[in-house]
Amino acid sequence: MSTSLFDLSGKIALVTGASRGIGEAIAKLLAKHGAHVIVSSRKIDDCQSVVQAIRASAGKAEAIACHVGSMEDIATLFETIKTRHGKLDILVNNAAANPYYGNILDTDLNAFNKTVEVNIRGYFFMTIEACKLMREQGRGAIVNTASVNALQPAELQGIYSISKAAVVNMTKSFAKECGPLGIRVNALLPGLTKTRFAGALFQQQALVEQVVGAIPLRRHAEPEEMAGTVLYLASDAASYTNGECIVVDGGLTI
Repeated sequence: MSTSLFDLSGKIALVTGASRGIGEAIAKLLAKHGAHVIVSSRKIDDCQSVVQAIRASAGKAEAIACHVGSMEDIATLFETIKTRHGKLDILVNNAAANPYYGNILDTDLNAFNKTVEVNIRGYFFMTIEACKLMREQGRGAIVNTASVNALQPAELQGIYSISKAAVVNMTKSFAKECGPLGIRVNALLPGLTKTRFAGALFQQQALVEQVVGAIPLRRHAEPEEMAGTVLYLASDAASYTNGECIVVDGGLTI
C-alpha cells in the first residue's frame, strides 16, 4: 500500500480532547502525516503544550479551547474555524466525560447530565457543525472515539457505557445520512488503554490484572496504539470505509 494514501497534506483536522492521552496521540500522528491540526480541549494551556510539541517536530498545529458540553463553546469553535480556514476536512470527536464510577443504582443526576452532555450531545452537535462545513466541499472524514464498553458494558461504569453505545449508533446514523454528501463517519472502540482518563480503573490493581488476563495480548494498550486506526479512518486509505466501528482491544471482546 502506498504511503501516499495516508498523506494528509493540506487537510485541516480538528481533534477534541487532544490535550492528553489518546487525543494527544491522535493529534500528533495526524500532524506527522501533514495535517494542520486544531488541538482542542477545555483548557487552552494544556492544548498549547501539545501544539508546541507538534511544531517542535516540524508539524502544523494551533490551539482552540472548547468544552464540547457547552453549546456556546461549540458555536464559537466552528465560527473560528470558518474565519481562519474556511473549511474542515477531518473531525475527531475524542473528548469524553466519565464523572461517576460506582453502582449504576447510585448514579446521580449531575453525573448523568454531564456524561450525556459531553459524550452524546457534544458529539452530536460537533458532528452536525462539521458536516455543514464538509458538505460545501463535498467530502470529509469524521471519527468518533467510542469504547468497547459500547459492546460489553463495564461494571461500575453504567452511564458511561450507555453513552458510548449511543456513540456507536450515532456513528452509523450520520454515516448513512451524510454518505451521499461525500462525508464518511466511522468510530474507534478502544479497549483498556492507560491514560489519565482511565485513572480510576488503573488504581484498582486487582481489577486491572483481571482484565489484562482476559486480553489475548496479555497487556493494556498505550495511547499511541489507538492513533493508527484513526489515521487510517481519516485518510484516503479508508475512502470506502463508512459507518464502521473498529475495535482495538488486543482481542478482549473475541
